[in-house]
Amino acid sequence: MVETGAAIVQSDKTVLIELQHPDSDDARHDIAVFAELERAPEHVHTYRITRLALWNAEAAGHTLDEVLGILERHSRFPLPENVRADITDAFSRCGRLDITRDGDDLVLSGDSAIVDQVISTKKVAPMISVPHPGGGFVIEPLSRGKLKQELLSLGWPATDHAGYTEGAPLDVDLESQGFSLRDYQIQAVERFVRQGSGVVCLPCGAGKTLVGAGVMAELDQATLILVTNTLSAHQWRRELLERTSLTEDDIGEYSGSVKEVKPVTIATYSIVTAKRQGEFRHIGLLDDQQWGLVIYDEVHLLPAPVFQLSAELQATRRLGLTATLIREDGREGDVFSLIGPKRYDAAWKDLEVSGYLAPAECIEVRVELSDHDRLHYATLPDAERYRFASSTELKDDVVERLITANEGERILVMGMYLDQLERVSRRLGVPLITGETPMAEREELLREFREGERECLVVSKVANFSIDLPEASVAIQISGTFGSRQEEAQRLGRIVRPKADGRQARFYSLVTRDTVDQDYALNRQRFLTEQGYGYTIVRAGELDSH
Repeated sequence: MVETGAAIVQSDKTVLIELQHPDSDDARHDIAVFAELERAPEHVHTYRITRLALWNAEAAGHTLDEVLGILERHSRFPLPENVRADITDAFSRCGRLDITRDGDDLVLSGDSAIVDQVISTKKVAPMISVPHPGGGFVIEPLSRGKLKQELLSLGWPATDHAGYTEGAPLDVDLESQGFSLRDYQIQAVERFVRQGSGVVCLPCGAGKTLVGAGVMAELDQATLILVTNTLSAHQWRRELLERTSLTEDDIGEYSGSVKEVKPVTIATYSIVTAKRQGEFRHIGLLDDQQWGLVIYDEVHLLPAPVFQLSAELQATRRLGLTATLIREDGREGDVFSLIGPKRYDAAWKDLEVSGYLAPAECIEVRVELSDHDRLHYATLPDAERYRFASSTELKDDVVERLITANEGERILVMGMYLDQLERVSRRLGVPLITGETPMAEREELLREFREGERECLVVSKVANFSIDLPEASVAIQISGTFGSRQEEAQRLGRIVRPKADGRQARFYSLVTRDTVDQDYALNRQRFLTEQGYGYTIVRAGELDSH
């Protein structure tokens, strides 16, 4: 026990960390490995230790002794015995059930008492066939993924040793001229290839696409890449053509406008989840090639129907790429079961210290409604208050002042509401990119921004992910998707690529004071706060002195 530790571990498995303590940064960094940040006000942050977080930590290579050691090292008081017992129990549940392959049979085996317990449950029983001669029970065909989901919900995460079918051979090499994977990218590739399926968590701007390319080069098999939108597909294509030996003839795009199936096929989530008469219209894509690897880009945004498809892809290696496992729909357990547990993660601040990410200053600028607007806000139905508060025209003047104050920087103005974005775009005389912007026009504007022909763009949430703008150094967020922590992380990620001159990035978030806009902002900031970022809060009138 450390008598003066920064953390207070409570019997309800919450961990309070006092930010004024000199070791608070180390405590937050260490504890975030196996606990989730719940609240992050100014002085004390609250984390919660959950089974799923502990299971992900175990899958990523952390041990029971390591987790208990971290808590004991940082705790101000003795570790509550029930917390020690619950953590020990969570770790003890790992590896107690196995899914293996014997010829054509998939077999559930392990601790016989636990096996007997789970196969007698209402949802698991239909997935079990007959006893296996070598012990355990034969699993019904195509039930591998669904069985893992149900076992996780019962508190018994199964270890999947059943292996994978080999995909069609495809020679992929990383181009070495002037380029090599960074040390953490190499570690991520090695850990994934050794373990077969799972999720790699890297901050935005840390090169998740290159991890995918590295895995492809290790496996040398046909690969299906699922991405968020067509712009993401184009970025993946550019990166693969530039960084690997793949040619145009090797890479196909499968989207609303183009339907090519090649040894490497990049498809959008929207196309694979499109339905006609209740059936997935493009389900045949999964059988058009003998895929050896499926890559899920931005796995935290995976549409729910893709989980259904993923349950049927358990014989194929699956790589999820994301900055955060946080899902606003609470389906982190499905990612764990169907894509795989977390295999590797790297903290934002660690990569910043190593020079792989630019340092970033996060500033919350609070604007205040006029008396008239405040009265109007008070009379609105709850469903209308957020839009009114977050899209107030009072923010437009602040945006203009911030752009003037950051003259010479490459600036992205980001928001959610199209009418607000159109208004700001007109006022600034700056182009607006939305999901409705034609692809050719969108890519030309992004090219102009990259090459310095434009210093500012206004962008909708289409720019939240998979847009490569390493030159961007300032982001001004004028509205967001309610309390989305994942969106906050994605938006900061647009500006944290290292700058040639070493300067820091600035992330401004404009928030209307004493409204639901401010309440949602607190929730949005939780993930980045967990990663070690702090938000300086200033009032709009104080900007000039900041």
